[in-house]
Amino acid sequence: MSPRSASVNEAMRQRSRDRLLQATVELIEERGYEATTLADITQRAGSARGLVSYYYSGKRALVQSAVHRLMAGQLAAALEAEPSPVAGDEVLARAIDAILGLTRTHTKVMRIHMAAILQDEGFLRCPEQQRLQTLLRDSVARWGAPDPEEEYRMLRALLMGATVALLLPGAPMPLSRLRAELFQRYGLDLRLGRPPAEDEPAPENGAAAGPALPGGLAAGGGPGAPARALPAPGPARD
Repeated sequence: MSPRSASVNEAMRQRSRDRLLQATVELIEERGYEATTLADITQRAGSARGLVSYYYSGKRALVQSAVHRLMAGQLAAALEAEPSPVAGDEVLARAIDAILGLTRTHTKVMRIHMAAILQDEGFLRCPEQQRLQTLLRDSVARWGAPDPEEEYRMLRALLMGATVALLLPGAPMPLSRLRAELFQRYGLDLRLGRPPAEDEPAPENGAAAGPALPGGLAAGGGPGAPARALPAPGPARD
């Protein structure tokens, strides 16, 4: 029997990683962070316990990678949905809506993620995070950012701030208000994109809460606003 090729081995490893990451999101949603163990995750994924140690330094790194995979998957699906977006404004509008929408579809996971990335170890790099970064950077490039790398970092900061504000227990901001602020900053018509549901996330007993929002979102004309003029809302531009 011929040995498996390197490409086959890599595909098998990726499938194993995907099963672990999917199981992590499912269990965190069901039980929360503290009540979910690595043994639970490997059992759900049908994987050996040693596989987690091979790929990740611990549960926190695994959870961050799982959430980044979730975010990248949601973003990719939004950008690939029919009708395929052509105009850069539609691309960026879909990107913003995809990330904001996760606060409604995966509330517990996103609260835990936002709280974790402000811990001492901070933001952990992983292949899933790099894919998410590439998708967001490409979105601002197609929108027309003069410096896509710099604008990607600004968009990431604004989306993180908006996510915390949407998930803050007891005092969440309305999604429509934060979406409008982001769309105004980038000169986007509110009719673009795929607006998430407006319903507020339900309170969750024992869920990790995100930290308070450090400062407000930059709106058009405020600190950090792009040099590009912001038109009044009107018909979608080609």
